[in-house]
Amino acid sequence: MASPDPTGRLLSTEEGSALAFTRTLPGSQASIWAALTEPELTARWVGPWRGEAGPGRTVEVRMTSEEGAPWSQLRIEACEPPRRLAVVIRDDAGGWPLELRLSEADGHTTVELVHRLTGNPGEAGIGEIGPGWEFYLDRFVAARQGAALPSFGSYYPAQKAYFDSLAEQGGTDTHH
Repeated sequence: MASPDPTGRLLSTEEGSALAFTRTLPGSQASIWAALTEPELTARWVGPWRGEAGPGRTVEVRMTSEEGAPWSQLRIEACEPPRRLAVVIRDDAGGWPLELRLSEADGHTTVELVHRLTGNPGEAGIGEIGPGWEFYLDRFVAARQGAALPSFGSYYPAQKAYFDSLAEQGGTDTHH
């Protein structure tokens, strides 16, 4: 199978660089929000989570496509259903600050995932980070459509050069 085309963009934000990815799906904002946040639905594409969710709380998420399917800590920084979720995933590699933003128009919902590239590895690691988020978002879309889930081998290392080139060019988009 050919590698899917990468879609990520490197943004310049007030906090530094960020990678952003967008997917637009048929369905209401509420139904897409549920698929992104309810444990029995997240289990279909990223993995289940457990714990008591809420702003300022930490839950555990199991990213089932990662080697060993480890449980990671996920701290919920902000939760504004069905529009915005900001979290920090903590694992052996450090902290991964992420934000999901949803908007609805004409029966379709757009999901934007923004990964702030603060700390280690920062922009130097986007050749590995970018393909991973492309993979997970495409798994999300496939799960929503009832299609076969993609394999990571279709994304990495095939998309690494694209994301590395974004770091070399620097962020061109601005985002707040």
